[in-house]
Amino acid sequence: MTIDFRISDREIDSRTHLVELGGEVDLYTAPEFKERLSGAIESGKQRLVVDLSETTFIDSTTLGVLVGAEKQLRASDGAVVLVCPERNIRKVFEITGLDRVFTMHDSRDEALADASGEPAG
Repeated sequence: MTIDFRISDREIDSRTHLVELGGEVDLYTAPEFKERLSGAIESGKQRLVVDLSETTFIDSTTLGVLVGAEKQLRASDGAVVLVCPERNIRKVFEITGLDRVFTMHDSRDEALADASGEPAG
């Protein structure tokens, strides 16, 4: 069985880190996702931009990873900002009420501008 899952991440600036996800993020792939987020937080990042543009499926494990990262970051005035243009993925956040916890954007540029405090342009 081949799992369709892709993850990459990179530093944007001293405060911001970008994590890009693709394919299915679920019980089996969420541990790697959690590891990437934890590593960024431990290195001092206060803003995590998680790009779900290429994500086709998320489950409750994925939501738990995101909520855990948000809780960690809030303690230091940080936040998780999501790029979520896909209606079906966004619907999961709406159904669970997490669309009120996370700031969600349709584009990476908007999310990065929000994370940096700069106006999108």
